[in-house]
Amino acid sequence: MAIRPLHDRVLVKPLESETKTTGGIIIPETAQEKPQEGKVVAAGPGKKADDGSVTPMDVKKGDRVLYSKWAGTEVKVKNETLMIMNESDIMGVLG
Repeated sequence: MAIRPLHDRVLVKPLESETKTTGGIIIPETAQEKPQEGKVVAAGPGKKADDGSVTPMDVKKGDRVLYSKWAGTEVKVKNETLMIMNESDIMGVLG
């Protein structure tokens, strides 16, 4: 099963958070923060206006993005956990 985001939706693969601090302390899984950084796997064509015109997306496949903490919906595709969210939930493109 493949997912193709519609309109202004973005499919993001969350990047793994660090399991160890810089001082070497191992953080248990229950205490780890929810990831806020990910890689764009797919993006929709853009938001459609009332007049039918489409506003193109600012992000594209392969972009590394920073998104809000509680953004999107978690989905499983081929045993892989992905997030689908609105483009407006993305705060910025990294690097």
